[in-house]
Amino acid sequence: MPITTTSAAVHIAPVVIKTFFEHGKRKAKEIKEGRAGQDAKDDIFYDEAFHIVKAFIQLGTENTVESLQAFTNTHVPAPPWAAVSPVLIPLSSCNRAADILIEWFGPHDLKHVVGGERWWQVRGLDGLDGEWMTEKDYLSSSTEHKEHGRIKLSNDDCNILRMNHLETVMLYVHGGGYFWGSINTHRYQIIRYARKFKGRAFAVNYRKAPQYPWPCPIQDILAAYFYLIEPPRGALHKAVSPSKIVMAGDSAGGGLCLTVLTILRDLGLPMPAGAVLISPWVDLTHSFPSVMDNSDTDIIPQYGFLAKPSALWPLYPLPKDSGHVISTRSNVPLKPGHADTLKPTPGRIHDVDNTDDDVISGERVQAQKQMLSESLKEDASSAEGKGSKTEVKEYVLDYDINFWEPKPPKVLMEGSIELRAQIQLYATNEQLGHPLVSPILQGSLGNLPPLYILAGNDEVLRDEIIYLAHRAAHPSEYPLRHGVMQDGHRQKENAERFTNPTKVHLQVFDGMCHVLTVFTFTKSAKRAYRSIAEFVKHVSFRDTEHLEHVPERHRSPSDTHTEDLNEPQHRPFSEKRQQFFHFLNTKKPSQDPIDVSLYKRNGANAANEVKHDEVNFVPVSHLANEGNSDDPIRNATNDISNLSMIRERVDIRGITRHMEPPKEIKALQIRPEKVGIIKEGPIRRWFEGQQKWDTRFEHAAKRAIKRRTKIEASASVMLDNARVQGLLVGGPPPLRQSSLPEHKTHGIQDDRRWGPLDLDDERPPPSAIAKRRDTTEALALLKKTIYHTAPVTHKTVPNMRMSDTICAALNPRDNPNKPPQQSVSEQQVRARLIPVHGLRLWDSIIRYFGKETLKKQKAKEDTSS
Repeated sequence: MPITTTSAAVHIAPVVIKTFFEHGKRKAKEIKEGRAGQDAKDDIFYDEAFHIVKAFIQLGTENTVESLQAFTNTHVPAPPWAAVSPVLIPLSSCNRAADILIEWFGPHDLKHVVGGERWWQVRGLDGLDGEWMTEKDYLSSSTEHKEHGRIKLSNDDCNILRMNHLETVMLYVHGGGYFWGSINTHRYQIIRYARKFKGRAFAVNYRKAPQYPWPCPIQDILAAYFYLIEPPRGALHKAVSPSKIVMAGDSAGGGLCLTVLTILRDLGLPMPAGAVLISPWVDLTHSFPSVMDNSDTDIIPQYGFLAKPSALWPLYPLPKDSGHVISTRSNVPLKPGHADTLKPTPGRIHDVDNTDDDVISGERVQAQKQMLSESLKEDASSAEGKGSKTEVKEYVLDYDINFWEPKPPKVLMEGSIELRAQIQLYATNEQLGHPLVSPILQGSLGNLPPLYILAGNDEVLRDEIIYLAHRAAHPSEYPLRHGVMQDGHRQKENAERFTNPTKVHLQVFDGMCHVLTVFTFTKSAKRAYRSIAEFVKHVSFRDTEHLEHVPERHRSPSDTHTEDLNEPQHRPFSEKRQQFFHFLNTKKPSQDPIDVSLYKRNGANAANEVKHDEVNFVPVSHLANEGNSDDPIRNATNDISNLSMIRERVDIRGITRHMEPPKEIKALQIRPEKVGIIKEGPIRRWFEGQQKWDTRFEHAAKRAIKRRTKIEASASVMLDNARVQGLLVGGPPPLRQSSLPEHKTHGIQDDRRWGPLDLDDERPPPSAIAKRRDTTEALALLKKTIYHTAPVTHKTVPNMRMSDTICAALNPRDNPNKPPQQSVSEQQVRARLIPVHGLRLWDSIIRYFGKETLKKQKAKEDTSS
């Protein structure tokens, strides 16, 4: 049964009941032992919400990828108090982003690493879905926006014009493991941010894997950014200055934000004012300990993101040959934990030409521990011999890529194994170590705009987030391993060019799981939302001098009180909450709302942290001028400048304390040679889960294989019919040529560069639907680019035959008069016959928990007074 509101409710209801009774038993035991109130889950609301989210994500792994994508990409109406205006980012902005990526990669990497420069530009929609969001109370009251030129505008369009006076823009990139989630799952959170910093937000519904794998999402985020700063013709918003944009993202969205920042930095393009990274996923190799250590305390499924087999995913519904994982057959070419290169070198080609796929003649296959030990010694000796002057390998430019097959990654395990299956949906195993896939492996994370980084202490990504923050703030102290440095010219170049520390504010929240901001009613989340809002205001409203300060170390806490008590509290469902704020204003004027109170309290600790040397300062050598080299420790009433890093922990009550020294943090003791290495623990656990899924869904896998064969035959028939009907592809692109009447959504589109029929000489990842012909979504993409919106490489747009039109009318996923529904990883689903969607129910649950939490807080205050 696919994921629906009903199936989710049936799956989650027993979890709610079980959690309720188990919570009572545990709480009684803690009270008896005098330990009550020390764990975040002592709050019944957080305990329930945590298990609801965990159960839903687990349900997603027990269904097909498409089912989870469809549910989380179903359009949900905006709340009545918010102004939400959808827009379509045009293909021209997408092409601008594509040109930037082409420049960053260069022709060689595009061919050997990415698989070509065309396939990732292929998309089904005529642009990219985005949304402007803010509170209605923040809209200008002007009534002169009813018309734009001679065009009468809709209310949504008018609202875009009425937002133009709000200078600060948060460009939000949603999370979801790079393959699910949408602007619909995150809309309420994004609106909350806009309300907190009194501005507007722009969210983008980027394409997702596995249908549109890396680097498709990166292109889309770049397109959204340049849509903001370089409005295309017809856009209603004014150009937004990069200094007024703050990027923000959670989980996969945080990783994408960081990746985009490094691209802009590398190419010398305008960068935003700062970025907020909430539980960013930046190491897709899972090489840090918390991936295993925190498995039981996080919402991420035990075995990772598995899925019920379908025609789309996994690539091999049934284990290929001898299985997903096999015993190592040879010592050449890989070191343990490393994926093979996508760029053949003379030495690698010689190894392949002189080595069978099986064991090398006359050699015994070494144990993985022995191989890893030797490989680390090689890396260390190589690094010592070359110092910082790492030489880039000379890659073969004339080797035929069509005959190059990377060897499967070896993994550090007893018994020596090789991976024969793709372990992440976002990228192939060979791509996981690329710096634009796992930005933790960037040559340098210095010279970036200010970063506010949040993590939950109980989440599986905790260690890589802590390591990321320290690498950005201290580029020279956390170098990249030698093997990654020599994989591309930009890695070595970046390590040498970008040595200035990035200003980083790191906060790790006790007892919280992945993306703590989902649980908006907790004190931890309230603290996070307020701090994020203050960070956004700080970097977007301050001049260059003030950007030397971290928000809480610059802005007087009293500034927050007067402006935040005036926030709009107009939502009809929150009458009790309005009464609570009124009570605070009239009865106890010295008190603020919870988030403001916590922010003020933590801001007052700045002087103590400086006094006890609990913050990091920018080295004198990196200061812009010698005049700033004075002792930065000043009177507590003055600004504290030249901070390079603030390192804090936040308890379950939202109160900060300084973080322990780096030498006491496990994640920071990992040797550079072991970062970005595929290791035994995560692979063993993934393989255990995959075996269970193979057994449980064996019949579904067989059906998926049959389904692929049937769809592939349909695609072949469609292509044959299209050619008979006059389809012509290739040659110089026409200026305007179509067999259909000219229409902005039909015919040959000038800005659509490539289609699925232009990829004969490219090798996209196997999951990419741009070149596949064995999934329904690939078929829909192919049909749209043949009969409806053809790229400029097509000379004609054929008319459909009568029989094809009848078949389209009988197909619920098709329409004879409109382009077929595109992939659910790209196009939003419009719900039918369901009055309330699960995403809206979840928001109602969160609001209820929030109201009850406020009531509990008020009761405690009344008791204490």
